Amino acid sequence: MSRKKRRHNFKGPWITDSLGVDRGDHLTLQLGPPGETGETTAEFENIPVAVAGGIPGEEVEVEITRRYPDSLAATVVSVSNPDSARIEPECPYYLECSGCQWQHLRYESQLKLKEDRIRDAMTQYPETADATVLPAIASPQAFGYRNHARFTVRKDGEIGFVNRHTRQWLRIDRCILMAEPINEALEVMQGHIRGVSQMSVRAGVNTGDLLIQPKLPNPALPLESGGKYYTERLLDRTFRVAGSSFFQVNSPQAEALATLLIERLGLSGTETIVDAYAGVGTFAALLAPSAGRVIAIEESASAVSDAAMNTVGLDNVEFIEAKTEEALPEIGDDVDILILDPPRRGCHPDAIAAAIKLAPQKIVMVSCDPHTMARDLASLCSNSSFILEELQPVDMFPQTHHVECIALLTRSG
Repeated sequence: MSRKKRRHNFKGPWITDSLGVDRGDHLTLQLGPPGETGETTAEFENIPVAVAGGIPGEEVEVEITRRYPDSLAATVVSVSNPDSARIEPECPYYLECSGCQWQHLRYESQLKLKEDRIRDAMTQYPETADATVLPAIASPQAFGYRNHARFTVRKDGEIGFVNRHTRQWLRIDRCILMAEPINEALEVMQGHIRGVSQMSVRAGVNTGDLLIQPKLPNPALPLESGGKYYTERLLDRTFRVAGSSFFQVNSPQAEALATLLIERLGLSGTETIVDAYAGVGTFAALLAPSAGRVIAIEESASAVSDAAMNTVGLDNVEFIEAKTEEALPEIGDDVDILILDPPRRGCHPDAIAAAIKLAPQKIVMVSCDPHTMARDLASLCSNSSFILEELQPVDMFPQTHHVECIALLTRSG
């Protein structure tokens, strides 16, 4: 992309023009804590630099990989004082790819950084500043855990990923984060699928199902493709998932998440539960046998269709196809437990207001974004409406800065 086009998209002067550095140049930097995208932070001439491959406290030589209007992106070339947590990454594509941010860190250190990330987000609001953050629950698999891959395909049929900073495409023959069935399919397809630009591969690691979309243009490949659904099994229940529906990418940790939720709620069999942002009905289906009634809210038509299949035989589950902020204020029944599992952007303000008015005994929030979670928890705890009991990180995404977290709130008074 030309500088002229980038300037057209950015309103204002490029303050980095005055630095006298550009892509390919080397700098020596002192590294600070991780930023919002997982890279460590640094400064050069008072301009922020996002540094891939660093650890807080290290002094490093970096190569500039991109110059933005008001910041720089860089990659570590060498380290003067390596941190004790530093290890050799296992992936040959590491840093070139940008999909992983923390492969150069021991896994125990990754978990600690994720706990700190949640704790730091909570300190931004007085209502959550003193929140109890429990030790993160480690993934049983640090590699090979992802059941969903999204690839970019070049015109010659080669498959790979695009670096988020350089925008360079990189051929990938094997991704060590992916479940083995995805890599096996990748090996068959690599270089042989001219005619598509993007593709998705989803694997049911507990069922053996594989969903490849879109339909492959090469009929000679020994792979079924273009289907609508695949199935996955969690805690002895099978879930149908459409290609357009959300499902957790780490199946073992999804089971751990659901088990944790069941344990924390301590259900007696009589409770009325509202499961908001219910997706394909994972929580609704797994909680229903221990509850009196479950009302699930989901706006995605494909997810609601999946959920109807996933809750067959559970007569105490009902689904509302609507946005949570529209459906939640209309629930007039007494609700004992509210589950909020919003997308990364968090809850709509109207959903938070409805949750406060609904006044359930307990609220459980599940989130993959610490900052939007902190914002929403602070709103729920405002005016002492609810008390934030604890935050439990669950590592769904080893080798990356992403972290799932469960928050438990009880009604004040």
